Amino acid sequence: MKKKFLIFGATGAVGSSLTKLMKKDSFEAHLIGKNESEISKLSDETGFSYSINDVLDNNFIEKLQEDLKEIDIAGIAYCVGSIDLKPVNLVTKKDYLNSFALNFFPIVDVIRKFQDNLKKNKSSVVLFSTVAVKQGFPNHSIISPVKASLEGLTISLASELAPHVRINCIAPSLSNSKMASKMLKNPKISEAIAKQHPLKRLGEGLDSAALAKFLLSNDSSWITGQIIGVDGGRPNEGKKCKD
Repeated sequence: MKKKFLIFGATGAVGSSLTKLMKKDSFEAHLIGKNESEISKLSDETGFSYSINDVLDNNFIEKLQEDLKEIDIAGIAYCVGSIDLKPVNLVTKKDYLNSFALNFFPIVDVIRKFQDNLKKNKSSVVLFSTVAVKQGFPNHSIISPVKASLEGLTISLASELAPHVRINCIAPSLSNSKMASKMLKNPKISEAIAKQHPLKRLGEGLDSAALAKFLLSNDSSWITGQIIGVDGGRPNEGKKCKD
């Protein structure tokens, strides 16, 4: 079997950037996503294998097992996510369940199912949170606690699966992506958000992807259980950036 890194959400801003970085540095990867036209184009560009699978499907894990039967897992980047924004008075229990179903449960299932393979290869797993966990923002009462659960999972599994598997989590601030396009379509709002960061710009997929590649590689072999911000220096709660 060929050893490869799994990139879930490979066609998103972070996932596609990570895919191209992995190709540039001669890593082998297997791409996983639900949009066949986009992922096949990325596969043609990089030469990486791919499979079509939706993490929300009931048979997600069973299909994944079938797709990966000839692959030895070198590491995992779970670049799947959502931005679920609502005022708290409109939030329902279903909103939380839907967010957990996308952001949390699938990667737990993947790690549980493939942990023997991950341990054998001393693999690295990279998860994605958000700066909103540590800095409060209005209308984030769904996504912030869900991503906080991922941070807790990171710290817990880093201890439980050591020394065989490393688990780290990246917490980006708002970045240019399809997922954030509704928030950023107004140029004035986009510019105002960018100015809230000391580095005076929004993030790009490449910013988080570069760190993800490092965390997947052996260059980070003594790093585990960390939540690392890729946030343009966005301050913690209670602090303000100077113009």
